Amino acid sequence: MSDSITLHGYWRSSASYRVRMALNLKGLDWASRPVHLVREGGQQHSENYRSLNPQRLVPTLEIDGLVITQSMAMLEYLEETHPSPPILPEHPAGRARVRAIASAIACDLHPLNNLRVLSFLVGELGISESDKLNWYRHWTEQGLVQVEALLSDGKSGRFCHGDTPTMADCCLLPQVYNARRFNCALDALPRIDAICHALEAIPAIAKAAPEAQNDAE
Repeated sequence: MSDSITLHGYWRSSASYRVRMALNLKGLDWASRPVHLVREGGQQHSENYRSLNPQRLVPTLEIDGLVITQSMAMLEYLEETHPSPPILPEHPAGRARVRAIASAIACDLHPLNNLRVLSFLVGELGISESDKLNWYRHWTEQGLVQVEALLSDGKSGRFCHGDTPTMADCCLLPQVYNARRFNCALDALPRIDAICHALEAIPAIAKAAPEAQNDAE
């Protein structure tokens, strides 16, 4: 299958990062179309981008005229249309476990520290920058402790599930990247730390890192 793939995203967006990881792990050729979340009042609010993604969020994935919003839908679509190499295990029980770990990050943890949430806390509710950071660190540290517990069931290996990167890893590493950036306490997360270091050593994943993107600042 030969696809024309464009990812509209932002270099520091963790949702964009997770899709970049999946695209690279599957060895797909894709083009980046940066959407700056702060410049010009946030380029995601422009009419052109809103027509592509009515939620005005990143990323948005275009594949041969198909437009997909929501990063988890993108990961599932890539797995269904490009199943090799896989980012989900072969058996249903393993798939359910990977999806549960991914959802704990993408659905429970990530929304609480999303840019628009943090901006609302400061801009509309008037909390201080210090209190905003306390909010971020509280929910991120609590969420990652819970993920660490999910990884302690004996089914993890070098990565979240066994010894092959999966959808769960595509969600985990970007969240840890942000946690490091905001100086969250990560000392109580030995499994997560080992997994992330193993992931960062993979060339395809290193190419997906925020600093490696053409819109990095």
